[in-house]
Amino acid sequence: MHVSQQQPGHRPVWMRFGLRAWRLTVLGAAAFSLALVLHLPSATTAQAQPSSVAGFKKGRETGFPVPRYVSLKARQARMRVGPSTDYPTAWLYTHPGMPLEITEEYGNWRRVRDHDGVSGWMSGSLLSGERSALVGPWLKEPVALRGRPSDSASVTAQLEPKVMMAVRSCDGAWCAVALRKAGVEGYVDQSSLWGVYPGERFE
Repeated sequence: MHVSQQQPGHRPVWMRFGLRAWRLTVLGAAAFSLALVLHLPSATTAQAQPSSVAGFKKGRETGFPVPRYVSLKARQARMRVGPSTDYPTAWLYTHPGMPLEITEEYGNWRRVRDHDGVSGWMSGSLLSGERSALVGPWLKEPVALRGRPSDSASVTAQLEPKVMMAVRSCDGAWCAVALRKAGVEGYVDQSSLWGVYPGERFE
């Protein structure tokens, strides 16, 4: 769903409602629903940890790997057509914590891409090195949140596509995650997440 917001004397600013409301079903307890509307956001200075994935180039400004994932920090972040406030705003992001992928650096600006493939420029001050992820938007079925990093571990919740979570660490196969608003923690198959690379390791 796209909602346009006309500003006099300016081109329309489009707000992104890319993440649908989702439901988290806790197994063995009363089922409950959490509505989450994610407008597209912003973040802080991206001091992202270098990725362990080989083959990435170094960013021209930070020396960190490019591409790399970061998260939105600010409550409102403008994605611009180019790397300057002189360029018009293409999208307005309004959900802190959402994962974004940095694909290029230019001065204090970062070219970012969201899970829908939308790209543009954001100030690096709007981005954070804290990691987050979404359950793969390409998936058709829920993904298990497990108590341990193993396919044989007990399932504590089923996470529907596009559910967002904080990522604490990944070992290349499993990621330790937390759904803070729901007060739920556990492990998710790394290949089921958008916001981490296959085989990436970090703590």
